[in-house]
Amino acid sequence: MSHPMLSAVALMLMFGTATLAATDDSATSIEPAAAPPAGVALAVAASAAPTPKARNIARTRGPVTGLPLPRYVSMKASKANVRRGPSLTHRIDWVFVRRDMPLQIVAEHGHWRRVRDRDGMGGWVHYSLLSGTRTAIVTSQQADLQFRPDSKAPVTARLETGVVARLGECVARWCRLTAGGYRGWTPKEALWGVGAEELRD
Repeated sequence: MSHPMLSAVALMLMFGTATLAATDDSATSIEPAAAPPAGVALAVAASAAPTPKARNIARTRGPVTGLPLPRYVSMKASKANVRRGPSLTHRIDWVFVRRDMPLQIVAEHGHWRRVRDRDGMGGWVHYSLLSGTRTAIVTSQQADLQFRPDSKAPVTARLETGVVARLGECVARWCRLTAGGYRGWTPKEALWGVGAEELRD
């Protein structure tokens, strides 16, 4: 049996670190996406929904899906064009190139979702490229996976910044993650992709 401590380097190799790349015709920063034309009917379409559902009460809901805004989802595809507006006629500003990367949906329009990543970069992406499967990315320099939600609990693995993990149960200050075959609890403050007050079963 292998040593219980999984090296951070091994996890980095498993999950990668690249998140997005600018297209040749894009500006150096993302401009605010164009607002939907007035009077255009919003087509009701299926969208990536958080699974399992968080128990928190959202302040607002999307006009298309009726789901909470903002909400977290993840990348279903390994590549997604990020457009300046909610249609194929809008220019591509960025390309997300990391499957399972957590994203936050902040607006809806027809079959399109306006998303942003942990750095605030983003734009409009077709809903079919998104998944309701929840993930989180490590934002602290290092995050320990602990046997239980307790800072004094044994450490089962150690994750470096940029590692993406599957998100499981969340309590007041901790979330249970799965990464590289290891499971454990990590403080929410070390992650992006989960709300500070979000509770999950």
